[in-house]
Amino acid sequence: MRHLDPSIAFEKQLGKQIYKALQGSVVEKILASAKLSSSDDYWRNIMEGHSLKIEESLLKDLYVLCTSVQEKLGFKEPVDYYVTGDASVNAFSVSAEQEGKPHIVNINSSLIGLMSESELRFVVGHELGHLINRDTALKRLIHFVFPQNCSNIPLTLQFKIRLHDQLAELVADRYGLMATEDEDACITALYKLASGLDLGKMNVAMDVLVQQNNKRLDYFLHDKGTSQASHPVNPVRVQALHLFANAAGEKALEDGMKPLIEILTKLGNSPLDEKMAVFFAAGGLIAAGVDEDINAKELEQILDSLSALTIFPRAFLEDIAGQDVGKVFTETSTAILESDPGMRVPMLQYFIAIALADREISQKEVSLVYDYGKNLGFTEKEISTHFAAMIQRGFVPELEAIS
Repeated sequence: MRHLDPSIAFEKQLGKQIYKALQGSVVEKILASAKLSSSDDYWRNIMEGHSLKIEESLLKDLYVLCTSVQEKLGFKEPVDYYVTGDASVNAFSVSAEQEGKPHIVNINSSLIGLMSESELRFVVGHELGHLINRDTALKRLIHFVFPQNCSNIPLTLQFKIRLHDQLAELVADRYGLMATEDEDACITALYKLASGLDLGKMNVAMDVLVQQNNKRLDYFLHDKGTSQASHPVNPVRVQALHLFANAAGEKALEDGMKPLIEILTKLGNSPLDEKMAVFFAAGGLIAAGVDEDINAKELEQILDSLSALTIFPRAFLEDIAGQDVGKVFTETSTAILESDPGMRVPMLQYFIAIALADREISQKEVSLVYDYGKNLGFTEKEISTHFAAMIQRGFVPELEAIS
């Protein structure tokens, strides 16, 4: 474990993508120049006013635990530790906005009585891991650009942010394991955080806990479950920690993590999801390319449709484009209709949406829509009815066409 890198390359890659998408380098300079009210001040006021600071002269044992974990992880930046009277089983960290200012790590009081010393070391190491990994600083930028309850976050960006959050939790777990060097303590800490129960008092045997975790992991590995919260599901976290604790090297660790990361990238449970993604990509390429001009608006329509089914819609589209698109489309359409004949309508509507996407309805696009609709078993009148309804509902001509 000690010789393995706690970072996850995919998490770093996603973090850079999100930072770039949010124009982080520009926005951060504007914020620094604007000198808006500091979240540092907000959190410092909360902690100093409503929590108990962990200081050597006041809470010596807890202070030694926290600072020894920080020293073990080699994190030299200043950190202030606090305990807050809160029944929720939780802890959190807040990164300092200004260089040289102390970060904050808070432990809710419920954890003190519930966790063993080794488990507390895991919790503190986990929170310090977030600071070391700098993912808390990225989260601050995200929350500024998209404040709470903001509804205009692009779907693909939402999914990427969630995936990054989940991967960042796995990285923080690795730091927690490095802090305690006790895999069992990490596992019991995670399940105490999840259940709020003292597993020792409940006579929960470690081997049974691991056995149950493996059963639940198998459920997620075989396409029956998704992980759609800000934190990965516990079966994934436990297995990821086990890999980090026992992998022979970086390659073995990376290979072992691949199926776990695949669980995190899944967006839905429907068996048709994968086929529909292929349909959107291949059908979109055919419909948009019928007039030999796939423009930006048509491409955006295709990517927008794919974004509900895959976290990386552009890469998925490029992969389909490199195949025999016509063959892929025919096979996928047939498979979808055999599985669910009721998909005829949304499949026809998708072709119409592509025809309308560029705000110019060409005769080639109209002919394709009617040909495809007839192949789906619709009459000409039925196709016309769907087409007319979508024109009335959403067609807006280009300004250039009426200027």
